[in-house]
Amino acid sequence: MEALMFAFRLDSRSGVPPYLQLVHQVRQALLLGYLQQGDQLPLIREAVEQLAINPNTVSKAYRQLEQDGLVGSRPGVGTFVTGAPAVTVAPATYTTLRRALEKWLRGAYAAGLDEEAITALFAVANRELVQEGVA
Repeated sequence: MEALMFAFRLDSRSGVPPYLQLVHQVRQALLLGYLQQGDQLPLIREAVEQLAINPNTVSKAYRQLEQDGLVGSRPGVGTFVTGAPAVTVAPATYTTLRRALEKWLRGAYAAGLDEEAITALFAVANRELVQEGVA
């Protein structure tokens, strides 16, 4: 069976620089178990073709991930996952929380909220919890 290739996506409306979006996606994929040690990231050339962005943007993201100790480059071969962020939550917990969040999101969409409203609501609720010291 062929391994699934990790694919990047960009959101031009997010306000987050493209290279940081790539960095965040790799970090999230590692936290959620979609990427694991030894997995190969898309070649810079492949990411550039897929996303229609400047090669320097992808290179900058990969350099950041390398500085963070998450990936390593093998000249002529590609960039591979070499580490992972410290995980303090069991994968089953992520699964349970994701299902609960998906149920909540379905309810929010059914109530008429759009993506922007949901993002704003989530940000406000998260910020309040952080201020309360919950997070």
